[in-house]
Amino acid sequence: MSDLNKFKRYTVTSALPYANGPLHIGHLAGAYIPADIFVRHLRLRKKDVVWVCGSDEHGAAITIKAKKEGITPQQIIDKYHQQIKESFEQFGIAFDIYHRTSSPVHHDLSQEFFLNLYEKGEFIERESEQYYDAEFDQFLADRYITGTCPNCGNEGAYGDQCEKCGTSLSPTDLINPKSTLSGKAPVLRLTKHWYLPLDKYQPWLEEWLLEGKKNKWKTNVYGQCSSWLKAGLQPRSMTRDLDWGIDVPLEEAKGKKLYVWLDAPIGYISATKQWAADNNKDWQKYWKRQANEEDNSCLIHFIGKDNIVFHCITFPSILHAHGEYILPENVPANEFLNLEGDKLSTSRNHAVWLHEYLEEFPGKQDELRYVLTSILPETSDSEFTWRDYQARVNNELVAILGNFVNRVMILMHKYYEGKVEGLADLKDEVLYGQIGKAYDSIQESIENYKFRQALSDLMDVARLGNKYLTDKEPWKTFKTDPAATREVLQNCLHIIANLGVLAQPFLPAASKKIFSMLNLTGDAFSYDEKISFEDGHQLNTPELLFEKVEDAVIEKQLEKLLNKAQEVAEAVEVSPAKENVNYDQFSAMDIRVGTILAAEKVAKTKKLLKLTIDTGLDTRTVVSGIAEYFEPEAIVGRQVSILVNLEPREIKGIVSKGMILMSENPDGKLIFVTPGEGAVNGRVIR
Repeated sequence: MSDLNKFKRYTVTSALPYANGPLHIGHLAGAYIPADIFVRHLRLRKKDVVWVCGSDEHGAAITIKAKKEGITPQQIIDKYHQQIKESFEQFGIAFDIYHRTSSPVHHDLSQEFFLNLYEKGEFIERESEQYYDAEFDQFLADRYITGTCPNCGNEGAYGDQCEKCGTSLSPTDLINPKSTLSGKAPVLRLTKHWYLPLDKYQPWLEEWLLEGKKNKWKTNVYGQCSSWLKAGLQPRSMTRDLDWGIDVPLEEAKGKKLYVWLDAPIGYISATKQWAADNNKDWQKYWKRQANEEDNSCLIHFIGKDNIVFHCITFPSILHAHGEYILPENVPANEFLNLEGDKLSTSRNHAVWLHEYLEEFPGKQDELRYVLTSILPETSDSEFTWRDYQARVNNELVAILGNFVNRVMILMHKYYEGKVEGLADLKDEVLYGQIGKAYDSIQESIENYKFRQALSDLMDVARLGNKYLTDKEPWKTFKTDPAATREVLQNCLHIIANLGVLAQPFLPAASKKIFSMLNLTGDAFSYDEKISFEDGHQLNTPELLFEKVEDAVIEKQLEKLLNKAQEVAEAVEVSPAKENVNYDQFSAMDIRVGTILAAEKVAKTKKLLKLTIDTGLDTRTVVSGIAEYFEPEAIVGRQVSILVNLEPREIKGIVSKGMILMSENPDGKLIFVTPGEGAVNGRVIR
């Protein structure tokens, strides 16, 4: 087993979702399904665990949404907090508490944290020039500013982070910044703020994180942290000039609010305080350092990769500076989940929204849990497709797990009227040993955050049951050896019971169905709880665990995504036309059909590809800034539209002779302007 065994108590958190919109499957795959599996597992091991989450109701995202909808921030957070909370509950995500950062207990605790650090002299007070939107007469918080990332060239980077490459930024780092309020370039104005000196904590972070977490944390998490620390940390402002959020508790800071990434993670603690008050518990045991270090709680953060820097560097630095709190034992962040060959996008409505899934697939929570767990982006991005959803449900849940349970239950009722006779324990030693190994393997995988592997091991137990049943062929031996037939089927009942136990973290609804059919009572069965069938035990009526997903259901979902894309495309604002040119000016541009023969990345750049193109006139080199959108090998053989008489230009030591024509989708992603079917290299595009 893992190092988790040394802890007596566990504090588990999942990223606080912004209360500015509904949940989609990317959120589930990032921070909620993995945590739910993990916490259910801990409870089956009879561990003392609290799992907290809640709505993040401060920060620029809330006010931006409110301005777009023409309502107040309070109306926004009330609307989406309730929707998110209900979606989690209906889906079966089993938080101990789902709190909100607008609560008084959270405001008080966040201000207490700020004052603790302030009184210790931990903050640096600085007057600096910050971006200001003159048209809206207000300073701009990080998320009110977008621009081009200086690291990867992403034109949609925010003022605090590029969500494409993960680089932590300051607003002044952005190239060509613009205000999200007015759409205009902001101006710099002088203002005063309080900064957390992350550079001061760098030596401690290097010891605690780089040395202490090496080979313990996931490679994707450790790698990001390592790169940030190697680049050198800088002080980060913990206050903002905003009209929404938690007041900075200083007389000289009237009108200023706490930085959302100071208050949001404190939301984990305030949620625990509220839970403890509601349940007559001591919250400090789950968060504060104990006199005996062995009594400390084990703190684990489940998040997506876009929040790694805040949970691994910023928040631990705040906790360290405070001095009374435990630090995270692990931060098993997941990468991103894509959808049907493209990134999930709220702006383009390219998503599978949880509340819509619950409405359109009633009672199918386990099916989505299973599929998402099968493809969790544990160390790299993964992809959800509706065809894969259908295949996994039909070929795995229905054909393997459901089929085994159904066959055994039907045969038991057909031959023995569903009554067990004279068997309390599993009578096959080989089966007993294999199931025991599955218990060990599944638990070890879960505790090492390898949920995909754990789920695969669970399905292997169902495969074991199917093979055992097929090999023994009880339907053939019933008339000649009824005793042997009964033993085989009742051994299968033990396999089903163990499947029910092992499936509890992954498929809670299916597990309850299994226990109901077996007529075993109880809300949950711990791993070490012995399940036996007494002589005369009566099974309940069989029912299907899962149902096949028909083609029509999938076609409907694919059509829905297509319609959403079309609606967004029609609503996209088109930039105004440029000044007129005369025909001679246009005809001077020689645009031809060409084919990419070879492509490779230009060394020491992130955006550039060196393309070798057959123009029909010759074979030439073109340097193109499309590397962030296309893999070189994926575009070889593609026909393109190329401007062949563009004046040659040297780029990074390579002479580029031409330009390929590109367009942008609504997310700003480049797409090829491709010639039509039957186009021939060298033919003029008029």
